[in-house]
Amino acid sequence: MARAFLFVLDSFGIGGAADAERYGDAGANTLAHIAEACAEGRADRERLRQGPLFVPHMASLGLGKAAGTATGLAFAHFGTDLLANAFHGAAQEVSSGKDTPSGHWEIAGLPVRFDWGYFPDTVPAFPADLTAAMIREGEVSGILGNCHAPGTEIIERFGEEHIRTGKPICYTSVDSVLQIAAHEVHFGLERLYEFCQVVRRLVDPLRIGRVIARPFVGETAGTFQRTYNRHDYAVPPPEPTLLDRLTARGSRVIAVGKIGDIFAHRGISEVRKAAGNMAMFDKALGAMDDAGDGDLVFANFVDFDTEFGHRRDVAGYAAALEAFDRRLPEALAKLQQGDLLILTADHGNDPTWRGTDHTRERIPVIGTGPGLRGGDVGLRATFADIGETVAEHLGLAPGRHGTSFHAMIGGHA
Repeated sequence: MARAFLFVLDSFGIGGAADAERYGDAGANTLAHIAEACAEGRADRERLRQGPLFVPHMASLGLGKAAGTATGLAFAHFGTDLLANAFHGAAQEVSSGKDTPSGHWEIAGLPVRFDWGYFPDTVPAFPADLTAAMIREGEVSGILGNCHAPGTEIIERFGEEHIRTGKPICYTSVDSVLQIAAHEVHFGLERLYEFCQVVRRLVDPLRIGRVIARPFVGETAGTFQRTYNRHDYAVPPPEPTLLDRLTARGSRVIAVGKIGDIFAHRGISEVRKAAGNMAMFDKALGAMDDAGDGDLVFANFVDFDTEFGHRRDVAGYAAALEAFDRRLPEALAKLQQGDLLILTADHGNDPTWRGTDHTRERIPVIGTGPGLRGGDVGLRATFADIGETVAEHLGLAPGRHGTSFHAMIGGHA
């Protein structure tokens, strides 16, 4: 029996990207800077967390070793006692962006070789003809925002006017994205989704990666709060991914979190969502129970990115990592002979970095499986090596991109 479990800690980069300077991110390192802040007491927060970063279970899978592979930096305080069948390494992204679709598609064996479209950091940010089409075809009286902005800030700024006028709040960032915030009650959740579908079609010629519905509740600036009914409308991958290859041969791909949205629901057998990392972990554990021979559970834990990375909340990010680590033994206990568990990330989002956006970083590649030999898989030239390793483990023929490290860890296809 062969099953695979791929857990993405969204934005948990480990620094060292060879091309980070090109993105303005030379020196960014999500893990190292969080660990440094914790060691210096700068991530202490009453009733949340205290002291050095404590992630012993990820350390036992080789997180410190992976970080060393990525940057050459030593993480002695993570310890050197590794599980006998653990493997560790790091991977460099070859896709042109540092965004969610690029990272996930590359993990699934499909690097993004084309350039996404982006909106300029101007006011207005959107071309006039696009704005006019959004208003006309979306049947709204106008839009608010039309600029680069953090999501919580722009909702606070325009939320009351949105409720009063019914105009959706439309904004973007340095990513290839057009986000639309609207009140779940006053505007309506289904109406928001329908408006996003219209906008998705309109931005296709601009090569915008995602249109994201950002619903919120509350009545005043001080009470607005985004809900977990977010929905991403993504461009479908231009070639088959690992997910397509698996479902085509009859295997199940159980998507936990926003994985289904990222792949435009292509190659997905079932979607399971929940609110927050810990509820998502419960869903992932349930999917592990339900997975059969040849199946993949692909889970994304988005809070690291949305709640803490973008908000530059070092203490919150550290606490979230520690909470995830405390739950990790529950997943390890569910592994059976023939299983493969890989923990990784899709990009960085250093909470100590300037601005509020993703950071170009290498990612950890750590994991385990009963009966594996484990060991050091080194620095992988592309995230696609992860997907190709899963493919080989599950008995698929090699894909067009990436190189499996299955043999290096004593795999049992």
